[in-house]
Amino acid sequence: MTDNPEEPLIANPQSTEGGQHDDNHDVEHAHESRGGKQHISPPGLFIWLLTFSAGISGLLFGYDTGVISATLVSIGTSLSHRPLTSLDKSVITSCTSLFALLVLPFASSLADDRGRKRVVLFADTLFIIGALCQAASRTVEVMVVGRSVVGVAIGAASFVTPLYIAELAPATHRGRLVTMNIVFITLGQVVAYVVGWIFGTYGSPETTGWRWMVGLGAVPAVVQVVILLWMPESPRWLVKEGRSEEAREVIARIAAGDDALDPSTRREVDAVLKNIEIEVREEAMATRIGGAGNGHGNAVNAWMEAMRDLFRVRRNRRALAIACLLQGLQQLCGFNSLMYFSATIFTMVGFSEPTLTSLVVAVTNFAFTLVALVLIDRVGRRRILLWSLPFMMAGLVLAGYGFSFIELPDSQISSPTTTGGQGGAAIILASIMIYVAGYAIGLGNVPWMQSELFSLNVRSVGSGVATATNWSANFVVGLTFLPLMEALSPSWTFVLYAVICAVGYGLIWRVYPETAGLSLEDAATLLEADDWGVR
Repeated sequence: MTDNPEEPLIANPQSTEGGQHDDNHDVEHAHESRGGKQHISPPGLFIWLLTFSAGISGLLFGYDTGVISATLVSIGTSLSHRPLTSLDKSVITSCTSLFALLVLPFASSLADDRGRKRVVLFADTLFIIGALCQAASRTVEVMVVGRSVVGVAIGAASFVTPLYIAELAPATHRGRLVTMNIVFITLGQVVAYVVGWIFGTYGSPETTGWRWMVGLGAVPAVVQVVILLWMPESPRWLVKEGRSEEAREVIARIAAGDDALDPSTRREVDAVLKNIEIEVREEAMATRIGGAGNGHGNAVNAWMEAMRDLFRVRRNRRALAIACLLQGLQQLCGFNSLMYFSATIFTMVGFSEPTLTSLVVAVTNFAFTLVALVLIDRVGRRRILLWSLPFMMAGLVLAGYGFSFIELPDSQISSPTTTGGQGGAAIILASIMIYVAGYAIGLGNVPWMQSELFSLNVRSVGSGVATATNWSANFVVGLTFLPLMEALSPSWTFVLYAVICAVGYGLIWRVYPETAGLSLEDAATLLEADDWGVR
């Protein structure tokens, strides 16, 4: 990248069949793009292939979330030669979230220094190691180590995969393509419950069945490594690194595939590229004014400077506040704990096939994520959240009511003892499905659109901090879910989550602007307004 922010990032634009374009004309098109008028054609085969290859990270994330639920009720005494306690289950589950949190500062720095794609490949390597470690474990401690390695992989992948997809996607379809990553997560959960049910029913669950469940998590990671080796880097990262011609080629392939050399398509590609260059140049100038120096320091200095920009620039602070609000709410509403412990919960309330019952919930999650895939760009991020959160609150309150019909033992809440009738169990299942449907349509997807809120120079760091908020909340909820069920009772635990959703609803209504259909560059400017861009 040039040292002089006034210098063009592409010094000699290549001519096309239709002749060279005037620089002013390109700038005019770039500014038109910044106003949200994207002329790039709808996503073709190449961008869907890119999304699929990146989305395998979501499949791995979802598979891990689902498989631990089935594993916890299948391990028996095969770890450390004793039954798992509630504390064992909480630690095995929450250590993944803790290490996902710890890796995020390093992952965000690595994504800026080495590129988005390399971080995904790094995560795949750890997925493979962690899955094999879990499959080979003989003690609770080794199982925790394997889960922790997988946590590092999930933390890196959960941060960089939506960022990678968002930076590759056309603005008018970005929501749908980022939501594809969530579709893969929910599909992974469905696959995990199917695998768990098969091995739990027809295998030898306390000896080898659960080991196959966790070990199979290495397979999608191997597939993703092979596919990603042929996939490109993010064009925005390439421009930031001064590799604009490579970025042009990627944008052209995304925009038109085989028609990339058509003069009219080339013109639109130039406009998108110019738009990215303008943003990079403006941010480079702002960084100079802020006293950042020459911009060529080591990765640690660059990360520290991005962190300073994140907190000292008003729109960046606001973007961070909104992103952290959404990511924190996504976990504090209790959803992932429900997925982690769903088989345990359904065992408690008297279902004879708890893993199969959990599969019903996972299928609901998957089906309504597909609904979100259709609605997210049509309805908008803000509106879909405000519509879906009331259903989540209703489901949680109804689940609390259902638990009032179930008598649980005073200790060892995770044991399968229950004295409740089928009516309470049916209410709990129905209410959880309502809650999961509301979550899947809105809160399960929208927080991962966080990259829309940040300007390019802090996009990686800001997304990393927001994702760290997600994993911090995930760790806290995963560690405290079973103890809360014991201390407050299941009914009041679910009511507590409903209250958190209500508080989140009020904050979203107040500060979260609509970003659907806007370019990344234009969406980031919304937060300059005194009303936070809320219309």
